[in-house]
Order: sequence, then C-alpha cells, then structure tokens
Amino acid sequence: MAEQLKDIGPEDLRAAVAAGLLSEAQAASLRALAQDRAGRRATLPSEDEPFEFFRGFSEIFVSVGLLILMTGLGGLLVWLSGGWLLVLVPAIVAAVAWWWAGYFTLRRRMNLPSMVLAAAFGGGVGVSVMTALALSDAPWRTAFVLAALVSAGGLALWYRRFRLPFSMFLMGLSLLVALYGIVADAGSVADMAMGPRGVIFDLRSNPRFGLTTLIFGLGAFAVAMWFDLRDPYRLGRHAATGFWLHMLAAPALVNTVAMTLYNFGGSAGIWATSAALVAIGGLALVIDRRSFVTAAIVYLALVLSWVLRRGGDGFLETITLMLALGLIVTGLGTWWVQLRAGLLRALPGFPGKDRLPPWS
Repeated sequence: MAEQLKDIGPEDLRAAVAAGLLSEAQAASLRALAQDRAGRRATLPSEDEPFEFFRGFSEIFVSVGLLILMTGLGGLLVWLSGGWLLVLVPAIVAAVAWWWAGYFTLRRRMNLPSMVLAAAFGGGVGVSVMTALALSDAPWRTAFVLAALVSAGGLALWYRRFRLPFSMFLMGLSLLVALYGIVADAGSVADMAMGPRGVIFDLRSNPRFGLTTLIFGLGAFAVAMWFDLRDPYRLGRHAATGFWLHMLAAPALVNTVAMTLYNFGGSAGIWATSAALVAIGGLALVIDRRSFVTAAIVYLALVLSWVLRRGGDGFLETITLMLALGLIVTGLGTWWVQLRAGLLRALPGFPGKDRLPPWS
C-alpha cells in the first residue's frame, strides 16, 4: 500500500557501488544508518509522537543553576556599569550563553540547559539592540522591530551552529514580535491593553493583528511541514524542529480561525466554529501533530457549552461539560492511531501523502 516504504536492499547498494555512485565505505555507512533508523522506530510505541524536553533531573538541576548564574551575571554587570555601558550588559550575557552552549549543547548534549541558554542568548541580543536604539533616540517602532529582527537573526545563527530545534521556536516568536511591531498603531496598542487575545486573533475586530497572526501561522506551518516531510519517521533533528514550529503555527491558526468564527455569535457562529474544529482535527490526524487539537480544546469547550446550555442548573451543566470534553479528548488520545489510519486510508492520494508518518 501507499504508506509502505520501498526498501533499498543489499543488492541495490552493491549495484550503486559497481556503478560508481557510492564508495564501499559510503554504502556501508548508509546500510548501518538504515538499520539504526529502523531499529529505533521499531522500539517506539505506535501512538508515540517523539518529544524530549529533558533527559533526567540532572538537566533540571543544571538549568536552575544556569538561570541563577545568568541572572547574577546580569545583575553584577548592571551594578558595575551605567549609561551606554548598559548596552553591553545583555550583549555580554548573550556572549556567555553562546560560550557555555559549546559545552552544554555540543559536548554534553543536555536539552533543557541548551534551551535556557538559547533563550538567554536571544533575549540578550534583543535587549542590547533595543537599549542602544533607545539611547540614540530612535523611534519606538524602529527600536522594537529592529531589536526583534536582530534577535531572530541571532537565533538563526544559533540554530545553524548548535542545531537546537527549540531555537527555531524562539526565532519564530521574535519574527512574530517584529511583525506585530510593524502593523501596530496607537489604536491597536490601546485595544491590546484592554484585551490582547481578541485583538490578536479576531480578524473582524482588528484585521491588522488578526491577518498578521494568520499569515504568520501559515508561514510557520509551511516551514514545519518542510521539516516534517524530511523525517517522516520522527527520529532526528528535523522532526523535533517541526514539533516546535507546529507549537507556533497551531495557536496562531486555530485561534485566528476559531475565534473569528465564534465571534459571529448565535447559531451561525457555533456551526461555523464546529466545522472549523472538525477540519482542524482532520488536519491534525493527517500530519500526526496533536498540537492543533490541543490549541482547539478551548473552542471545543465553548461549542459543547452552547449545546448543553438549557437554562438549568449551572453546576450540573459545568460537570456535564467537563465529562463530555474529557471523553472526547481522552478518546482522541486513546484511539489516535486507529482514527488516523482510517482517515488516511479513506483519503485519496495527494502530493506528499507517502512522505507522512506511517499510518499502518
């Protein structure tokens, strides 16, 4: 069937060596890599979506220590400096984070400490640039946008140097901040102070922010899928990078679409939101990323609340809502593999279908 991979056997490798396409050493390395990937995938539960935040309590311990050290270093530099020297404080913190990442990321391969250092680096670069521009009396928009863009560029270099998937998440956040700085005006900033969620996600109440969020979500989703399709078995860095980019894309897309439709109000808004949630759930199953379903839980609760609302006992309605929502979410999590397999078997062929994670 379509989802089955076409294996390259020993005969194919020997033919490639005979044809001069591969050396014997390259063929042996390729064979070893294929066997390693197959073995590692076979050890994963079929419903697993690989994700690693930290490998043990030692990483938490080191991360707490790094947070204390970086905070103390920044405080010491602030105490020793003043004026324009304040520009150097976050820059020095960023430089120290880069230095320490050479040990904790490249040598020790510690995930959580690497994430702390990446955040310290990105924050240090951004604050340093913003402080410099503020002291030079640059317009607030210029300072805000340039600081976010420089921070994003620094995090791109971090990803290139240290290959840390989480740094792409931070880079995406920096780009989103820069986009918000570009489209913001006095009125929208005032609206955000009153209620940022609706302003950022509702295309009707503030199309500037809503459309920006939607475009950013589509871009993050496209890049995430590029990484995902390069590693369908979810074994390496590309899949982990895709995971963090989906963590950006899912809230941006789901909230923008669902909140805009829900705010139409009445039965029309509920039915439109329900249709969007079904489509979002189908997309999550196809690409095998649960972040989209997680981002939609709030709107699923709103739809269920509307269905259950009968003007009766409010406490009973709340309990019924929790039971219904819990059953739906638990059911999705429990039978995710079976639902995904059934959906993908029912769908006709489309470009990239054979490059999605296996669904047999």
